[in-house]
Order: sequence, then C-alpha cells, then structure tokens
Amino acid sequence: MELTPVADLPEIRPGDDIADLVADRAGDTLAEGDVLTVASTIVSKAEGRTADLDDYPVSGRAHELADRIGDLTGEEKDPRFAQAVLEESTELLIDAPFLLTETRFGHICVNAGIDRSNVPDHDLLLLPKRPTESAERIRSGLADRGYENVAVVVTDTCGRPFRHGQRGVAIGWDGLPASRDWRGERDRDGRELGVTVQSVVDELAAAANLVTGEGAGGTPAVVVSDWAFGDLDGSDELFRSVEDDLIRQALRGWKWRADE
Repeated sequence: MELTPVADLPEIRPGDDIADLVADRAGDTLAEGDVLTVASTIVSKAEGRTADLDDYPVSGRAHELADRIGDLTGEEKDPRFAQAVLEESTELLIDAPFLLTETRFGHICVNAGIDRSNVPDHDLLLLPKRPTESAERIRSGLADRGYENVAVVVTDTCGRPFRHGQRGVAIGWDGLPASRDWRGERDRDGRELGVTVQSVVDELAAAANLVTGEGAGGTPAVVVSDWAFGDLDGSDELFRSVEDDLIRQALRGWKWRADE
C-alpha cells in the first residue's frame, strides 16, 4: 500500500470546494479504488465552522467548569471556551481535569474536538457538524470530476485511554465500510475468531496521519493506493452506543446531559 500527500493545497476558506481543489492537484496519483483521507481541519474551514470566544455568552455551568479545572490544574481556563465545548456536545462524560464529551455526531473526544491552532483570523475551529455527510459530498464531487469509485475518510486526531500521545481516527467516511468483521474466520491453528472486528477507517486515518503530520505540516489530504478492503463482511458501526459502552456506563452517575 502507498500513501501520497496531495501537495500544494492552499489555505482553505469558507465555501471552498475540497473535491475541486484535490482534483486539480491529484493528477494520476488518485485513481479508481483509492481512498482519499482528508483532515477535518480543512473540511471545517470549507464549511465555515470557525468561531470566536466572544460568540459564546457564558452560562453558570461554564463558569463552574472553568473554575474547577483551573483549581485542579493551576492553569486558568477561559469560561467562554468551556461554553463552546458545552454547546458542541450532547454529553459531558468527565468534567475535570479536562472536558471529555460526546459530540453531536457521536464521537467521544476531549473538548468536543475544538481546535485552537491553524485558524487564521479566528479563535476556534469546530469539528464538521456531520462529517460523514461531508465525506459523501467530497466523494460525489470527485466522481463529478472523473475520479470514480474513490472512498473518502474524514480524519481527526485524539488521545487514547491508558496511553500517551495522539493518533489519527476517522470521524466520517463514505465509499467503504467502517470495519472488517473477522468473527467466524479461523486462525492458523483452526480456532474460530469470536470477537475481532477491525476498525479499518481508523487504521487508514492513523496511517495517513504519519504522512500529514501535525502542527505546521500543511498536508491535510492523503491518497491511499494499492490497498484492498477484501471480501470479508464489513459494518458501518464505529461509535459505541451508551448501552454497549462499559466505560460510559461506569460514568453515567455523574455526567452532564444537554437536555438537563
């Protein structure tokens, strides 16, 4: 498998057509059967998902969260930022020493995935509202420009329980299943696999993140070539439901809900 960055993409502005910009620069790098990974940063910028801290009138709950985190960490927390996180979330699973939330499209992450880097002229960059729909639009746009049967994965970076560091994950996708189900297959000793479901879109996002880099890398789109999903069964399930998530079940006694 080969991963190739799409070079020379400009600074993305609201209303920019990502499919058009990629098609103009991909050339023969992008072909039928490939996967295009796109950082959520540029998807959000194209969709106008920027904001300023002053856009968020602060509630009493936001003041309380900011004060509590500040007391625990010794670092001042802006209550306007806490308010932005609350407004982008449906649930607050952990409220100190950081805010772990569920976004409105089901992703669990710190601070509702709100970014404060690489946002010219604004304070905040919010995640796309519906990243799978974003992936669908980019894929359709590529098809309109002659790039048929190209799957699209919208990526973000986030931390991992029990481990240091961040890695790439998928938050939206179109044109391929989210996972490959190995249950019912057998290992080399003939034992039947009973629980293994491979999160393919997350693994592609993590691989692409090695190419895109972080910070000032400036390479937000990557073409994954010579890769095949295989003919095993797949599923679009990626985010666990509350009933299926043991960690969230353990936290249910002290979490905030948007409808409270």
